[in-house]
Amino acid sequence: MIVARGLTKTYGEKTVVDALSFTVEPGRVTGFLGPNGAGKSTTMRMVVGLDRPTAGSVTVNGRSYADSPAPLREVGALLEARALHPGRTARNHLRWLAASNGIPRTRIDEVLDLVGLESVADQRVGRFSLGMGQRLGIAVALLGDPPVVVLDEPVNGLDPEGIRWVRNLARELAGQGRAVLVSSHLMSEMAVTADHLLVIGRGRMLADCSMGRFIADHAASHVRVRTPRTADAEALLRSRGLDVDVHGGELRVQGVDAAGVGDLLGDAGLRVHELTLVRSSLEDAFMTLTADSVEYVAGAHTPTVEPVREAQAVR
Repeated sequence: MIVARGLTKTYGEKTVVDALSFTVEPGRVTGFLGPNGAGKSTTMRMVVGLDRPTAGSVTVNGRSYADSPAPLREVGALLEARALHPGRTARNHLRWLAASNGIPRTRIDEVLDLVGLESVADQRVGRFSLGMGQRLGIAVALLGDPPVVVLDEPVNGLDPEGIRWVRNLARELAGQGRAVLVSSHLMSEMAVTADHLLVIGRGRMLADCSMGRFIADHAASHVRVRTPRTADAEALLRSRGLDVDVHGGELRVQGVDAAGVGDLLGDAGLRVHELTLVRSSLEDAFMTLTADSVEYVAGAHTPTVEPVREAQAVR
């Protein structure tokens, strides 16, 4: 597992990671979320020894990454997929990594097949697309068959098939008992991949809990009601102490489930055309929690679009 205690990183007077404490446990996928500039990549770099903490500590399987005699056998990481020598082939890139960590050469063909690059294994990686580079980076992460896997934006540049493959791979690795830490900005993917969430903002921990708990705590579900007697239904539901908002021709009711709303309206003789439980999403919860932690916010200004004028013939 990965264990961080008071993990802190400063650059000059700027604190990028601020006293983070967390545990990435085996047997589950832990999602690592935060706005741009929140400190996710710096935290991951400290896990694998690329950055030294200003204070605090982080260990992998009980020791620091730098103290491992064969680190690729302890933790596999994808942090920057394009950090490759463009003149090397994919196979040779994996060969020197395997040799440096005492990994059998037979493992190279295994991971190339696993990530779907066996047909281009002898091509120079400088010719690889972004998605191919991502697949090679994942091959590197899995080369030592490590019990801990760290993936930073692993689906970047992948097509829909590749995105689904990464999702299934992360779930499979966790199912094998490995500790898997995944960072991504694709909330829809994280919602169906992660079991547990770490959410940070401006370097500080905002949430450390299960996926279900996070959504329940930070985004409320509601029951959508459509009825030909909207005003009467609203008055009735409010009289029962329920939180009711009116949006166009529908009511949004909180504080009771769909069956409860249906029973109240039915007992009052009010016809119902729609009664739907609308569940909040991971994206809703994330946006609610991190609203005050976003470092870069686009303005609301809408640029003026000049009308297109017919081009004059050039003589």
